[in-house]
Amino acid sequence: MSATLVLDDVGKRFGALVAVSGISMEVEQGARWAVIGPNGAGKTTLFRLISGEHGLTTGRVSLFGRDVSRVAEHRRTRMGLCRTFQITNLFTDLTVEDNVRVAAQAHSPQRIAFWRTARLRGELADRADHALEVIGLSDKRRRKVNELGHGEQRQLEIAVALAQDPKILLLDEPAAGLSASERVIMRDLVESLPRDLSILLIEHDMALALGLVDHVLCMDNGTPIASGTPDEIRADERVQSVYLRS
Repeated sequence: MSATLVLDDVGKRFGALVAVSGISMEVEQGARWAVIGPNGAGKTTLFRLISGEHGLTTGRVSLFGRDVSRVAEHRRTRMGLCRTFQITNLFTDLTVEDNVRVAAQAHSPQRIAFWRTARLRGELADRADHALEVIGLSDKRRRKVNELGHGEQRQLEIAVALAQDPKILLLDEPAAGLSASERVIMRDLVESLPRDLSILLIEHDMALALGLVDHVLCMDNGTPIASGTPDEIRADERVQSVYLRS
């Protein structure tokens, strides 16, 4: 299998503060990874380095065999990297359908249409409709986002990402703020995503995270302390001490 993402000794410093240091990993096509660790471990900063929101201080990021360490965030998105956020990031005054269609349009060569009405046709329309079907919100496509519950909005964020036809998806705490029943829905949704889609998942619920992935990276104070299968991580004394401490 080919590598979708490669991190080589990635690090980020903000002045005297070392936020991330010494992260190396290789994510193959279709692989599912969890990045876990206590608050302040550097997980979200790592996602920002992968997506291009933050520039690297050290190391290298490669996507699909290409060094993208100096490539802008929007260009990485066009290459097939998509990300969701800890805080819901949607157009709340638009409908569910419009949010997904805007995402599909933004990823197309015809994303800017100054002199005509932007309407999705063919493949783009099908992609938007399929994304809504996958997350189970087709029956609410005409409702405005601000009429949805929090759990449904978290689901919609994943549909927005899927409409962009990603090859690798970064999920930043998709179950944050969800009830127990909503967490079950989110777990089932993530499990149902296409198996050729590479996934990196940040999640504080360790049981949820380890049940969804094949590989795990555990961070503490910006550095990697363990990497392995879910079973290896569960048995790792360093991981146990970090979670007992937090």
